[in-house]
Amino acid sequence: MTSRERVAKALNFEKPDRVPIDLGAMRASGIAAVTYEKLKKRMGLESPIKLVDSMQLLAEVETELLEHFHIDVVPLDVSLGVWPLSQASEGVQKRLFSGTKVYFPPGTNIREEPNGDWLMCDEKGEGFAGMPKDGYYFDFMRPTMAGQIDPDKFRPRDTIPDEELQALQTMAKHLYNNTDKAILGWGGSISLIGLSALLGDNITQGSLDTWLAMLMTEKQTAQEMMGRAVDAAIKCLGQYNQAVGDYCMVWGVASDDAGTQRSELMSPELFSEMIKPHYKRLCDWVHANTNWKTFLHSCGCIHDYIDHWIEAGIDVLNPVQISAAKMEPKRLVEEFGGRVVFWGGGCDTQKVLPLGTPEEIREHVRENIRTFNANGGYVFTQVHNIQANVPAENIEAMLAAAYEFGTC
Repeated sequence: MTSRERVAKALNFEKPDRVPIDLGAMRASGIAAVTYEKLKKRMGLESPIKLVDSMQLLAEVETELLEHFHIDVVPLDVSLGVWPLSQASEGVQKRLFSGTKVYFPPGTNIREEPNGDWLMCDEKGEGFAGMPKDGYYFDFMRPTMAGQIDPDKFRPRDTIPDEELQALQTMAKHLYNNTDKAILGWGGSISLIGLSALLGDNITQGSLDTWLAMLMTEKQTAQEMMGRAVDAAIKCLGQYNQAVGDYCMVWGVASDDAGTQRSELMSPELFSEMIKPHYKRLCDWVHANTNWKTFLHSCGCIHDYIDHWIEAGIDVLNPVQISAAKMEPKRLVEEFGGRVVFWGGGCDTQKVLPLGTPEEIREHVRENIRTFNANGGYVFTQVHNIQANVPAENIEAMLAAAYEFGTC
């Protein structure tokens, strides 16, 4: 069975020959470049490390590792263009604070400050993200938890440049014709709860607390803004679908971190009233106009929203943060199994993966696969990205266990 066939069966709640495995097919299933270097050294590989996420310093997972660890999914991210097809030497070479040599995408502009901090700069040379000396990733430099939103300035992009569509088509065709992997597409997604992702640069001192208050006190204005976001997303998704069509079988329609470690960000009633109808409109369009499955990424405790997302048309849920409240694997499967595909939850990245022994990780993965794959509809990946402090042998133990215990 090919990887593509394997993932297709999982997406349709069938049991393939084994559970599909994802490592690096999106920006929440990746691996930090520092840890990736350690993993490569254990395999005797010395090829250049290319970054596919400059903010999180995530490495491109190369073909040798994809095959070695039986990985079944590859990314098609609109923000990457054809960078994955380019030679590393075409990028911007830097040494991270750990000493790891990496290549940022072409055109990356990083300025080193006198105190050793790094600033990522735009085309004008102005810093928009910073990483402190000896840090592990960049953070956006923007106001938080204060200010006012200007709804009239919110005009999401709804037209994709031809060169971007052509680059995406080139990449999709290459992946489809030169691998047997399933392709996870990403671009034009919505974020209706995360204010920063929703409003981007179209805000004046906007913040999450202001947005959550608007959902209760300025409902009509908030509805209009989310409606514009979905209008724009639908137009963009239409253009992306024309460019890549059935090269992809699943598409990330939303990245909407809706929960904390302990609870959801808003009541389920408010979510159902304000957020759910917009998700339904978007998912209805995708299902009526494409062959894609709809993929949602949302961290944290989101238990009380899952039914609403399923009813709205979400097909796939990621990262399945099993360490958060009310997100125990058995509970999730009992309540939602067979109605949404779980893509994640395979290994806790907060405590187990970085701190456990290889044997503890092996048993942890075995139990999670046994639970999530009881009735099919499961794709294995760890809960979010593998961080820079994770021992390489732990990653090997996790992926080996996923392959061994995923066999049906």
